[in-house]
Amino acid sequence: MIETLGARFGSKVELDDLQVSITRGLSAQGRGLRIFPPDDVMAAGAKQPLIAVRTFDFRASISGLFLKPMHVGTVYVHGLDIQIPPREMRQEANTPSRHLGKIKIVVDKIVCEDSQLVIGTAKPNKDPKVFALKYIELRDVGPNAAWPYQAVLTNAIPTGDIQANGSFGPWDTEEPGNSQVNGKYVFDHADLNTIKGIAGMLHSVGSFNGQLDRIAVQGTTEVPNFSLDTANHPMRLETSFSAIVDGTSGDTYLQPVSAKLGASDFTCRGAVINVKGQGHVIDLDVDVPAGRIEDFLQLGVKTRPPVMSAIVVTRTKLHIRPGKESVIQKMTLQGSFTLQAIHFTNPEVQDKVDMLSLRAQGSPQAAKPGAEDVSSRMSGKFAMGDGKLNFSDLNYTLPGANVRLVGLYSLDGNEFEFKGKVRTHAKISQMVASKWKSFMLKVVDPFFQKNGAGAEIPVKVSGTKSAPKFGLNLGGK
Repeated sequence: MIETLGARFGSKVELDDLQVSITRGLSAQGRGLRIFPPDDVMAAGAKQPLIAVRTFDFRASISGLFLKPMHVGTVYVHGLDIQIPPREMRQEANTPSRHLGKIKIVVDKIVCEDSQLVIGTAKPNKDPKVFALKYIELRDVGPNAAWPYQAVLTNAIPTGDIQANGSFGPWDTEEPGNSQVNGKYVFDHADLNTIKGIAGMLHSVGSFNGQLDRIAVQGTTEVPNFSLDTANHPMRLETSFSAIVDGTSGDTYLQPVSAKLGASDFTCRGAVINVKGQGHVIDLDVDVPAGRIEDFLQLGVKTRPPVMSAIVVTRTKLHIRPGKESVIQKMTLQGSFTLQAIHFTNPEVQDKVDMLSLRAQGSPQAAKPGAEDVSSRMSGKFAMGDGKLNFSDLNYTLPGANVRLVGLYSLDGNEFEFKGKVRTHAKISQMVASKWKSFMLKVVDPFFQKNGAGAEIPVKVSGTKSAPKFGLNLGGK
């Protein structure tokens, strides 16, 4: 056994103990099997055994010993640990050609429990990639063929078990990244609560194929109760995705993901990159062609009901840095947006908008609570970080007026601060119903009549989600 394994891997093999019995066929129990990388790979810096097995046992018929190749039924392996040295070490080595040794063996089935695969890296900003293998069943295991498998992999974050079946190999010892892998998977009851700041139970199915260092994955996910801790409002999230996964580093490249949040469709492209000792950096380009703003507000903002309804069009760059903070604290957004057909859910706010529109058009007599709702539009640029949305060049248009503001809005709804200017078609004196007040205000019309507008008025909007305040900002810039 030692000679055959040593010839197959071109390296030193150690076996602490082997007990063999032929009372009823051939049975064997072993412990402490260690297969080391080739000497030149060890000289390049590899320290751990390439393959280590805590215990193994198998049975074979006597007749199977005389077949060519030797035939073994089922091998049970406990505590399999595969440590693949970094690619750089393997490339430095001048590894000799592999041989099959004196004994050629084919195994009907290998059952592995409590195992792991560790793919090392020499890159200073990368952690070794660890795959926790709860259960693996390999069939028809020979030296130069693909092995059908069934497997259960334990996923750490989000917590859950991935069930997969397909074929793997043949295993390329010199370049594990070239080893072929394909199959189908089911990832069920994955608990998103293990990712700080989000919650929900994920279900995903899909297929994959390619080489270990470049696996093409296609699949779908469903989270019927997805939520962020800024709002704690569960919403349905569905995705259909294509991705390229580097199994040797854990880096994932999304191209693209089609998603649906509530009733809003959007797409995103980008990458999830492993960073040594920290976790992952997520960078995505998000495109919402015609979503519902209320879906996104329900997900991220505690205000109930959402402050407004509207059709949202946006292109956004999403960045989530690694770290132990909640997702919302690590997340930043930067982009531009347009809101069409805006309607404010707070009747008092909508009344103020309706009356502003009527006054701005020079119809102050009709500017009363309960007036017909007007449709408004908003566009601008924004940046989000630390739980706050900062707006620059915020342009709000409604019949008779245009409002340009800058300011911020906190996702918890407790901070609301905007300043800017309102440009109206009507003059100041034309915005009041009283003839006497209108006559008196003619004096100030020239001071506000600027840049082709009937009036240009400095304003501010402040307060909180439950008590917004609208006023003049005559002393502001």
